[in-house]
Amino acid sequence: MKYLMWLLKAAIFFTLFAFALNNQQAVAVYFFFGTLWQAPLVLVVLVTFACGLATGVLMMMPRWWKKRKNAKLNIHSTHSENPSTMHHGI
Repeated sequence: MKYLMWLLKAAIFFTLFAFALNNQQAVAVYFFFGTLWQAPLVLVVLVTFACGLATGVLMMMPRWWKKRKNAKLNIHSTHSENPSTMHHGI
């Protein structure tokens, strides 16, 4: 199983490496107000992926913080309950 995972990782690496080698031609990315950025296609794809990943993580942060806060409040509330008021199965 260990060697199978290693082979899978190697196959993914070499596939991405071949993609990068095959997409070295320069592309132009036009922004607002006539701003131009020229870079290899593989770099443009990598930057676009990284920006999308960062945007997704930043959009999820408030939900993660809210769930973490609720989890901490639930832990504190269960420990602070008076045992005499808890009725287990009665």
